[in-house]
Amino acid sequence: MALWLSDTDVLELRPNFTEDDLQLVVRAVYKQVLGNAHLMESQRLVTAESLLRDGDITVKGFVRAVAQSDLYRSLFFENSSPYRLVELNFKHLLGRAPQDQAEISKHVVLYNEQGYVADINSYLDNDEYNAKFGENIVPYNRANTQVGLKNVTFNRNFALMRGFATDDSGKQAKLTSDLGANLPTKIKAPVGKTGTYDNTGKRFKVTVSNSGATAQLGHRTTQEYVVSYSQLSQKMRAVFKSGGKVLSVAELS
Repeated sequence: MALWLSDTDVLELRPNFTEDDLQLVVRAVYKQVLGNAHLMESQRLVTAESLLRDGDITVKGFVRAVAQSDLYRSLFFENSSPYRLVELNFKHLLGRAPQDQAEISKHVVLYNEQGYVADINSYLDNDEYNAKFGENIVPYNRANTQVGLKNVTFNRNFALMRGFATDDSGKQAKLTSDLGANLPTKIKAPVGKTGTYDNTGKRFKVTVSNSGATAQLGHRTTQEYVVSYSQLSQKMRAVFKSGGKVLSVAELS
């Protein structure tokens, strides 16, 4: 049977489950992995659902199927910046926000070198996923259940979660500047009671150091750029791709 543990919002598919138990788990996986997006009946992964029903895959296997599906790609991979995609993968598959720039960079590099499927598998085939969810627990929002983490981690989780009424549409990353410069993330009030906040009218000054190769040629070792919010993610990607390092990101307006 499927078992809810209300104190931590855990849903597990137990042995001898009923069809109602199965459907509860399937709906929960769709909601978690697809970021609360509306799912039409024709978009359901009926083959993967059947494999789960027959015991040929576990809940983890079903999560993998949804995350590697054309539907997930169309919702997030094709419509998001690389940094936004990594944020969403952490949220959907591990139930938390990325903690630092190193986690972001690791997955950007993995995707560029080994591809989409390998990157998705890296979230699922690791000690953290196995310890928290195992084979038959539906991933869930862990913002309130992570012990021993700093307040900034809670704030970053909150910036991504924003409540059950919102979905994960939107191309721009929410944590790029904070993680890139190791800055604290502020909790901002929702705009217009939508459950989301807006940075699109702001400008940022990005201070970067050049790559070692550039510095050896006698050029300046630091540079500053003023960019809009819509340009921020692209600029930071260009810096990291060239081997540079973001020293700071300052909000100007």
